[in-house]
Amino acid sequence: MIDLIHTYWLYFLVGQYPNGPLGGLALTVLLAALALVLALPIGLLLGLARVSPFRAVRWPVTALVHVVRGIPLLMVIFWAYFFLPGVTGHQTGQFSTMLMALVVFDGVYLAEIVRAGIQGVPRGQFEAARALGLGYPRAMQRVILPQALRSMLPSLVNQFISTIKETSLGYIIGLTEASFIAAQINTQVFTRATQVYLLLGLTYFVLCFGLSRIAHLLERRLARRAPVRAARPSAAVPLANESNA
Repeated sequence: MIDLIHTYWLYFLVGQYPNGPLGGLALTVLLAALALVLALPIGLLLGLARVSPFRAVRWPVTALVHVVRGIPLLMVIFWAYFFLPGVTGHQTGQFSTMLMALVVFDGVYLAEIVRAGIQGVPRGQFEAARALGLGYPRAMQRVILPQALRSMLPSLVNQFISTIKETSLGYIIGLTEASFIAAQINTQVFTRATQVYLLLGLTYFVLCFGLSRIAHLLERRLARRAPVRAARPSAAVPLANESNA
């Protein structure tokens, strides 16, 4: 395996770059990061709609979330790759197609993370904000969301881990991410498929395990700080009080 790494490590990391398009592990991480960043505002808006007191807003978004969560990501990729060009008349590249599919998919799952984070904030915080004269939007912005976003950090890291693994489905449409590059390397060394895919599996494991440890440390740190925050008023409420004054 050592000579395999020595021969193909650069190709596995960046594909044909700089003599060609970026690929390999670098493309996998870039795609996952871009998808999560672009999906975050979508997930935030959908999550706020999920807890909205207005049924006309809450019900359609709830239906959308359940529909998308009930569909495999592979189907979303196929729709983006084959259906959208037929409707729009423009063929999208593999990277753009995979990015759009991941943004839609991650946006829905992030919506549930946002919903859970908001509902995890003690109800008394919202009631205190309303008692200070803040309307629903300001109370959500100044009091609830800052606390919810802190508690959501471990879940966001876990979603990033899931997105990294989901990028391997780009192999189906010819995207040159890590698993596609591994398959190309395997075609050049026919008798060493076990070593090639073992190396691919170890790469995913090291990357995802490292990120999962970060999520675990964040979770422990937030758990230690939770009793302190519960013992004293939230910093956001005095800010609201000052603005009200």
